[in-house]
Amino acid sequence: MGKIITKTTICAIILIITLHYSILHINAVNHSSSNHTRQGRWDLLRENVGVVAMHMTLTHHGTVIIFDQTQAGPSRYKLRRRFSSGRHCSSSGDDATDSSCYAHSIEYDISTNKIRALRMDTDPWCSSGSFLSNGTLLQAGGNGRGARRIRYFRPCNNTECDWRQSRTQLSEERWYASSLALPQRDRVVVVGGRRVFSYEFVPKMLSNDHRAFHLPLLSQTNDRNSRGNNLYPFLHLSSDGNLFIFANRDSILFNHRRNRVVKNFPRIPGGGSRNYPSTGSSVILPLNHNDRFQRVEVMVCGGSASGAYQASRRRHRYLQGLDSCGRMVITGNTHRWRMERMPGPRLMNDMLLLPNGDVLIINGAKRGVAGWERARNASLRPFLYNPTKPQGRRFSLLSRTNIPRMYHSSAVLLPDGRVLVGGSNPNERYTFRGVDYPTELRLQAFTPYYMDNHYDPTRPSNVTLLSQHLNGVVYGAEFHVRFFMYNTTTISRPSRDVEFVVYAPPFTTHSMSMNQRLLRLRAKSVVTDNKSSSGWVEAVLEAPPSPNVAPSGYYMLTVVNQGIPSVSQWVRFIHSS
Repeated sequence: MGKIITKTTICAIILIITLHYSILHINAVNHSSSNHTRQGRWDLLRENVGVVAMHMTLTHHGTVIIFDQTQAGPSRYKLRRRFSSGRHCSSSGDDATDSSCYAHSIEYDISTNKIRALRMDTDPWCSSGSFLSNGTLLQAGGNGRGARRIRYFRPCNNTECDWRQSRTQLSEERWYASSLALPQRDRVVVVGGRRVFSYEFVPKMLSNDHRAFHLPLLSQTNDRNSRGNNLYPFLHLSSDGNLFIFANRDSILFNHRRNRVVKNFPRIPGGGSRNYPSTGSSVILPLNHNDRFQRVEVMVCGGSASGAYQASRRRHRYLQGLDSCGRMVITGNTHRWRMERMPGPRLMNDMLLLPNGDVLIINGAKRGVAGWERARNASLRPFLYNPTKPQGRRFSLLSRTNIPRMYHSSAVLLPDGRVLVGGSNPNERYTFRGVDYPTELRLQAFTPYYMDNHYDPTRPSNVTLLSQHLNGVVYGAEFHVRFFMYNTTTISRPSRDVEFVVYAPPFTTHSMSMNQRLLRLRAKSVVTDNKSSSGWVEAVLEAPPSPNVAPSGYYMLTVVNQGIPSVSQWVRFIHSS
């Protein structure tokens, strides 16, 4: 006798199936929501900052200095009076197109979201920058009358801070040059430039400072058919005080004190080029107290294919960029590039170290080279790279922006954990219509997943430096940090879950993050309030051992708990005398 299926049975089956798919849908939504949260978010901060963020850097006073070239004509920040003469600027006649009636540099206040105009006397187009130990930005080179100029900006607590220009000039014209702060107190090296194959030191204090020194690597890597492909060379300070210098595809370890090459590293595998105008990017991966900061590894990502410059210039054809990254340990005796693939091709990309040690790859394009109208297919989705994961699982895709950030865009990490993103102008003038990529004056913040409110119970808060010398912390000395934790039960002693990192904010331009550096410090003790499972924690930290590891100056100190960072506070490392 066959089974009889009643209406009740059918209804029950339908209900079970409906509930099953509803649960699957809910799980899918939750999974998608979780993924979306891990991908971060974009926020528009200002519709118009008036000036293209060709150059951008963070100061220890909580402001960001943004500036552009002066030869691009009028910006969108109109001045009432000219900086040069003080004469009134009208809104009609010649003044409407007179670039001296417009600001070309601004100071952006992070806390108030406000901007103010700054003076810029000579053209800093494609220049470089490094911070001195007192937080003053030393800014070198540019184009035209600015090619040999040295400028200073010392941030302050009022609105009187402004650019000043040194009477002393660079020894050679430095257009598309790089700079790096050295272990010697307030010494900066400036390397390269358009048709310049040398380096020199600033400020000009000593008798031999007023000369430039030939650097054969730059002439050897110069590609005359592609406007160099060795401009804006990558510079990193190794823990032995020597310089890692990378140009085009080749690199050396260089003793700047003796003007001598210490090592010639193997050429990075694959075709194409990595430096301007092919324009990839580079970082030095986090240094760690576990090995006394002695293991130094660099990473180079992106760039342009061989012949990309000629193809874009002569045939308006935009070759696909490089999708490869290379990592190499530059200390020790064995050196080999370990290559891996990004989720897609990328050039003109910025690389920023995040407080948890991840690398953010943001901005740029997929095809072509850097320069006026020589790139296409904007890279709208940032990549996140975790250096500690197994190869093949290190990259992930983040939330997509709706604003292309092409040539002359930049990005900087802020103390609150967000990333400030601005700029983009692949046009010779401020151009807003009739081009594929108009001039971009909007300012955005990308907020990584770790800043989501969901992680607040894990996030250390109220970080305070308790003991610091009047002028800063001496190398190798102890200093005390206090912070609040919702759950202190797992950190009654120094724990791998809690890290203390310091970060040197970079000067960013043209995919260069000059002087960027992140160190994981040693915690000699971590003491919690035993009265409850939540409360105050005090840690005794050890400063970096020498300026070879961390050149003197201001660093962002961040407490990171299980990968979730606090808001950063500023600490200054200084020489003992």
